[in-house]
Amino acid sequence: MKKVSAVLITRNEEHNIREALESVLWADELIVVDAMSTDRTAEIARQLTPRVIQRDWPGYVEQKNFAAGQATHAWIFSLDADERVSGPLRQEIEQWRRSEDESVKGFLIPRAAFFLGRWIRHTTWYPDEKLRLYHRDYGRWGGGRVHESVHLSVPPGRCRGELLHYSYRGLSDYIRRLELYSALAARDLEERGARAGLLSLTAHPFFAFVKNYLFKQGFREGIPGLVVSILASISVFFKYAKLWELQNKSKER
Repeated sequence: MKKVSAVLITRNEEHNIREALESVLWADELIVVDAMSTDRTAEIARQLTPRVIQRDWPGYVEQKNFAAGQATHAWIFSLDADERVSGPLRQEIEQWRRSEDESVKGFLIPRAAFFLGRWIRHTTWYPDEKLRLYHRDYGRWGGGRVHESVHLSVPPGRCRGELLHYSYRGLSDYIRRLELYSALAARDLEERGARAGLLSLTAHPFFAFVKNYLFKQGFREGIPGLVVSILASISVFFKYAKLWELQNKSKER
């Protein structure tokens, strides 16, 4: 039986943490690294696992690598607080754990988001594969300030069961987080030498909408699919608008 450590990073997730941890109670240990939450996140987590570590927030990549480093077992299952392991995914993992197959060192898992009252299974939000189950000798977190991911040194396998993602509690929550994520993404773009101009502020948002609504069949999701496609366009616009703002601030200095 392959042993697995389930690892979560948190900050002020008292409304999510219990259900997230309950969905990975099948793991051999649960580890929570909490970024000094000011709500009941750590208190609730300790009701389900003694392995709760509190430390300051250094960034997504550093925090997730630190959390993986606390695991007792070589196999890591990384879960965000707003995610749940579905029943089919759990069954698939349990079957793999009982097998003798050691050839695959990491697994991509499809993720379905619940938004505006329904599961979104079109647009670029799906299948939104994430490498969350991996052998730590072969994988390590990397990336920028946003969109961190596990970099695996060998080709991954794939799971069919889904991660269930309760990403946003509504439109207001999306807009609130848009401010933070677009600013972080703009700083990543700036460090990579990207430039923002008229083309990126107009063409990129337009094509983001077309890709989501037409090519990725967001129209099949009804009004929620239209909203997701528009929000994707707005997110791209804000990212490049903030990059343009950074460029102009640097000229003023």
